[in-house]
Amino acid sequence: MWTTNSGLTGRSLRVSITVAAVVGFSLFGYNQGMMAGLLNGDEFVNSFPILEMPEDATKAQEKYVNVIRGAVTSCYELGCFFGALFSMFFGDKLGRTRLIFMGASILIIGAVLTSVCFTGSWEVGQFVIGRVVSGIGNGMNTATIPVWQSECSGAHNRGFLVCFEGAMIAGGTFIAYWVVFGLSYAADSVQWRFPVALQILFAIVVASGALMLPDSPSWFVSRGYDKEACDVLAKLNGTTPDSDKVLSEFNFLKQDVEASRRSQAGWKTLFKSNKTKDFQRLLIGCSGQFFQQFTGCNAAIYYSTLLFQENLHMEKTLSLIMGGVFATVYAIATIPSFFMIERVGRRNLYLIGFLGQGLSFVITFACLIKESEQNAKGAAVGIFLFIVFFAFTLLPLPWIYPPEINPLRTRTVGASASTCTNWICNFAVVMFTPLFAGESAWGVYLFFALFNFIGLVFGFFFYVETAGRDLEEIDIIYAKANNEGKLAFRVAHEMPKLTFEEITQQSHELGLSTNEHVAHEKSELGLSSDSGQEIEEVQEKR
Repeated sequence: MWTTNSGLTGRSLRVSITVAAVVGFSLFGYNQGMMAGLLNGDEFVNSFPILEMPEDATKAQEKYVNVIRGAVTSCYELGCFFGALFSMFFGDKLGRTRLIFMGASILIIGAVLTSVCFTGSWEVGQFVIGRVVSGIGNGMNTATIPVWQSECSGAHNRGFLVCFEGAMIAGGTFIAYWVVFGLSYAADSVQWRFPVALQILFAIVVASGALMLPDSPSWFVSRGYDKEACDVLAKLNGTTPDSDKVLSEFNFLKQDVEASRRSQAGWKTLFKSNKTKDFQRLLIGCSGQFFQQFTGCNAAIYYSTLLFQENLHMEKTLSLIMGGVFATVYAIATIPSFFMIERVGRRNLYLIGFLGQGLSFVITFACLIKESEQNAKGAAVGIFLFIVFFAFTLLPLPWIYPPEINPLRTRTVGASASTCTNWICNFAVVMFTPLFAGESAWGVYLFFALFNFIGLVFGFFFYVETAGRDLEEIDIIYAKANNEGKLAFRVAHEMPKLTFEEITQQSHELGLSTNEHVAHEKSELGLSSDSGQEIEEVQEKR
């Protein structure tokens, strides 16, 4: 079993796992920034002439080039979608580090295929195949790395780590933009081959980490490898496997895994009406990823340099510089999320993000309705304001919210559905943005502004504040909302933070600690669903 720690223990081991995790997540952002710069590069267009927009292009030619640009860029997201699906079905069987090693290795293969593709014969096809393969690897990693990192970390800093991973997406974009800009003056294909190949270095770090660092204790427990779980817990805590701390954590993990198995629900269970509104909560969790994409983030990130050049009519060099500045602002603007995610709360940050992003794109589309040099500057201000609001709100929130809003019994299904929503919506937006922007320079920003305001209304009525709440409290909020005929966010606003005793009492009063628990107990004991035994009888038989 993979319990190797490379001689590291305690804090040094946890830091090493975090380094491997954030480098892996930065690859997501690196690809975004890389393609944004490459699409505007002379040598890249010379190597792939089908992507060049003719100066005197007809409407039909513009549409064709924009469709090809969208396809070449978005095929990566399609690969990520299938990589995430693979992780959903095989992740628990293979383990975290094995899957991450596979993902990093596949990404390396894809990067090699992309960077060494020869031109002059089916060059776009080779490039697309390489990007799809890289996407499969990245999809496997982004679906697995947060789980591995959180399961090897303490509960007190998991929210911070998710924000840190979000910041690394922006950090990867920052690195890619400036690498591409630095090579923009190169006179041959190294201008685009080197940035593509640089992904291999990041992937090697991730693959090495997966080889040299242990799998998570939770995974070992879930597969029945108790000895290995204690061994890894000891290494993470810098102590011995028989210490009180390790045994206490192991027993807690064991109970948690057994409780998860007893309460696990599948897709069919979600569609059944129940007082805790499980299906509604799954849709709310997925909505964060949907709105993250359809409010315009990847349209701005992937195509920023093209938007600066073609929509805002900046000269090529200036558009590349502006792209680099854009990525720098994006990375810096993630910092407030570290401090605001708990103090301001998830719901409030969502609403701030939707409102700020929507107003930012209103500025952009209003300035582009009538073209002029001054209006173009105003439009650029709107784009920069958008990325600032996005960086500290809708960048980390859709990754944090689904595990908190979904109950334990549907958490796995809810997280999987949310991740798949992200990638398929990501693909759709990246695919069609060039075509939309080509048809109407200002219309695309109006479209995204409207989705931000739709998100604002949806979030106000359906997003429940989960910061500082135990998972059981969210069940109580939805059960109360169901019984009282109120919206869940109003119940959450009125209900104070509950103690353990209060949670137990209210769960009992609402039937959450009786009927559902007895149903699981009856199932385990082989009793019929209509058996008349009460809780005491079931527990006595137990």
